[in-house]
Amino acid sequence: MRTRSLLIVIVMLLIGAFVALNWPVIMAKAKFNLLVTTVAAPVGMIMLVMVILIVLTFVIYMAVWRSAVLRESRRQAKELQAQRELAERAEASRYTELRGLLHQEFARLDARIAQFGDALRGEIRDNANSIAATIGELDDRIHGHRD
Repeated sequence: MRTRSLLIVIVMLLIGAFVALNWPVIMAKAKFNLLVTTVAAPVGMIMLVMVILIVLTFVIYMAVWRSAVLRESRRQAKELQAQRELAERAEASRYTELRGLLHQEFARLDARIAQFGDALRGEIRDNANSIAATIGELDDRIHGHRD
């Protein structure tokens, strides 16, 4: 039991004990003026009824206030969930967009690598031809001097 609830129970028990111990005084009759008429009723009983009505009023007020707070809390939770889902969808679309951009970039890099590979093969072929020509020329010179 929470401290606040325990305190309320203790106060209610103390009030009940006070009423029980002072019941003869509470039931003593007195005359009350109600503007139009005069009524004889127990003073303590009227005060006890008034206290009970005030407590009931506060209990009803607290119940209404608590339900309003719970409704607001649920509304905010729903809004928060909607915002979370919206953020997750936006994040997913960003991931999808990033994946597309990465695929485009990799395709562009593959094309550039292929282009550089072709250029490098061409240069290697040209160098190989040049070396072969130089070797052939040197071979001709070597064989030409012997003849």
